[in-house]
Amino acid sequence: MVGLHVFQTVSQPVVPAIFVFGDSTSGVGTNNYIPECGVKADMLFNGIDYPDAKPTGRFSNGYNTIDFIVQQLGYNESPPPFLSFVHEQQLQNLNESILNGTNFASGGSGLLDNTGRKILVIPMREQVEQFATVRSNISQILGGDAAAETLIQKSLFIFSVGSNDIFDFFSPPNVSHTQQELEDYMTFLMYNYQIHLKNLSNLGAKEIGIIGLSPIGCCPLLRTFNDTVGGGCMEGLNDLSSEFPGMNYSLGNTFDLTKSLLNGSLHLSPPSLQQACCGKGKLNAEDKCRQDSNLCPNRTKYLFWDQFHPTQIASKFAAGLLFTF
Repeated sequence: MVGLHVFQTVSQPVVPAIFVFGDSTSGVGTNNYIPECGVKADMLFNGIDYPDAKPTGRFSNGYNTIDFIVQQLGYNESPPPFLSFVHEQQLQNLNESILNGTNFASGGSGLLDNTGRKILVIPMREQVEQFATVRSNISQILGGDAAAETLIQKSLFIFSVGSNDIFDFFSPPNVSHTQQELEDYMTFLMYNYQIHLKNLSNLGAKEIGIIGLSPIGCCPLLRTFNDTVGGGCMEGLNDLSSEFPGMNYSLGNTFDLTKSLLNGSLHLSPPSLQQACCGKGKLNAEDKCRQDSNLCPNRTKYLFWDQFHPTQIASKFAAGLLFTF
């Protein structure tokens, strides 16, 4: 077993900038800047283990997996949300901090425009459009397109997205689909993924890392819909997520990685592999994490933080394995 000691010390960043796209698995607070958004993690107990116990908008008790990945590349944590730059200053006056990268990920979003539309999040198409704005500003800061292109081509682009598209497809959880419907939907998702990647490539992106989907049918909320003792995984969802995405430049096989965690790599046992650390109701997962939620006594002994997301300790372990799995 590879332990948490796998993190390397990097004196200088390995890449000049990091740009992050996706959903709540990679977000750092984009939704905080959307007043009408229906999915936020800007309240305790979220962030209780972040420095100064600050809720940042991460769906975690502290850092998420992307934070730990970029730490291995020489940065302190994931870059700030694009909308934080918009909120704090005019885009045309952006300072050089944007040259280190930006996080566009929006909790609840997906590859498809319709995913998360009701809760007013930012889908992948708009995230790529936001990067186009950032690219233009980088060009202004550096004094021309040539310098901007050089920086962008050497930068790392990280994707972690797709779970919400599948959740929506199976919502409500007892909806069934034919094998042909599943295959058609998979093809449609892959087509949209390729379009987004092509659009980013046209904007200069060359180094792309994709975080594959985890076995989403094993998250605590989905387990609550299973009548088996302890709430078993919903394997229909896992069957779909295990095949998506099949990209040659994938950064990590999160499906197999999470399965290894569920099978004991963190030396955890039920109920801490099945229950959420922060929540209410069955498996502590029938309500999202809030300040009045039930909080598990030892957050280093739980795999899941809330209904869907891993704890900080699980994220750190996963990030280490993504470089060695």
